[in-house]
Amino acid sequence: MGSAVHHRTVGVNGLDVFYREAGDPEAPALVLLHGFPTSSHMFRHLIPALADRYHVIAPDHIGFGQSAMPTPQDFPYTFDALTEVTSGLLRQLGIDRFAMYVQDYGAPIGWRLALQAPDRVTAIITQNGNAYEEGFVKPFWDNVFAYTDAPGPETEGPMRAALTPEITRWQYVNGVADPSLVSPDSWVHDQALLDRPGNDEIQLRLFRDYPTNVDLYPQVHQYFSDSQVPLLAVWGANDEIFGPAGAEAFRRDLPDAEVHLLESGHFALESHLDTIAGHIRDFLARVLD
Repeated sequence: MGSAVHHRTVGVNGLDVFYREAGDPEAPALVLLHGFPTSSHMFRHLIPALADRYHVIAPDHIGFGQSAMPTPQDFPYTFDALTEVTSGLLRQLGIDRFAMYVQDYGAPIGWRLALQAPDRVTAIITQNGNAYEEGFVKPFWDNVFAYTDAPGPETEGPMRAALTPEITRWQYVNGVADPSLVSPDSWVHDQALLDRPGNDEIQLRLFRDYPTNVDLYPQVHQYFSDSQVPLLAVWGANDEIFGPAGAEAFRRDLPDAEVHLLESGHFALESHLDTIAGHIRDFLARVLD
């Protein structure tokens, strides 16, 4: 099968879901769940680096990337709804058990999948994918929670700023030791999709739903504690959205969690692809055997 990457679209609950797929379907499955404001595009280099050993699937969430972008009137943009579509895709692809890589928004989607069916999740890789309040870095989250607590013109301003080219670029290069390693294609690609008519309202809906993820944390911690699921945290230590305290916090409920802090930022794959891929290959080879 090699590392050829296929780009596919299937219907899930009446919506087109785009996903990237590579590797032998008989190999252990690894599901890659992207964050905001990107898509499976963030995994474009990681997929072939892992597909010789794993069956890798990376979907675009609804409203992101190449997947459908229904209006907020036609689809409830909540993390529950995004999870339902992801779960439907995995069912359709016959993925019964899987390891998962979660980043940013991918984390609350991944946690929901695990809470729905803990026995399906074989291992977790989290790259700046938060599950503890210690991970929230001010002032970014002060702005988010001010908006979720009291949505209105005044609090909406900083959230609309998060949809601009300046902040999209900032998410990629901030905290990266050598920003020349980060391809501008990454943030230009994301921004083009953010700038689609109507996408701003979609993103604002998801911002407003974010507190539901924090409300879930006690259940997620209980899941970690009960399952002792193998977990690898590979974390951009200089991320000013999800800080390194969020990576260290996994050890509270998962004492055997493996934590690696990298001299990078929110999208650490852009600068540390080989390092992260190496950690993943080593980790999965041990825990899945």
